Amino acid sequence: MLRALSPTEQRGVALGFIMKEQRETAARATVSTPSTPRVESLKLHVNSYVGREGEPLLRWLVEVMPWRASKELGNEFRSRAEFLDLQQGKHDVHAYAQRARYLVSNIVTNPIDEATKVVTFMKGLKDGPVKTFLFREYPSTLESAITLAMQEEFSLRQAKLHANVPRPMPRPMVKPSGGPEPMDLSSATVAGS
Repeated sequence: MLRALSPTEQRGVALGFIMKEQRETAARATVSTPSTPRVESLKLHVNSYVGREGEPLLRWLVEVMPWRASKELGNEFRSRAEFLDLQQGKHDVHAYAQRARYLVSNIVTNPIDEATKVVTFMKGLKDGPVKTFLFREYPSTLESAITLAMQEEFSLRQAKLHANVPRPMPRPMVKPSGGPEPMDLSSATVAGS
């Protein structure tokens, strides 16, 4: 049907269709129950800076700054959620502590209180002697909890290292069987004296 029309007429038909759809959508929006408007996400495309001649760095930075700001909007919320659900998993205590520190450092506007930080850190540790030690000591700050956990893990590694060192076995005494006996030199004297 549209193929028979000229390009100008095709544009007119398409424009009429779009206008009709917009009117119907607006009419439905006024009739429907009010709800909170959903924020539509904004996708920004920023070309990478290559440094070619004539490519201004300042222009690239002007493009990058809004992109970076939009990335950081949900960062604090994500960091809070990730920290509160943080688990040690297969990581050692040091890597787990570094991740916890990083996530806590991202939470600025409404910081988490120290008791929650400590409990969340201790709860996320693997079950074992480090976690048991921390629950026995119950530190008051996140940094003291991290320090105690790393010291305890170090102590455990040292204990395992020394436990796995093979001990030298005493050499068995071989009793000569019917052969010559070794000479006892304790009662020997020097000749000519």
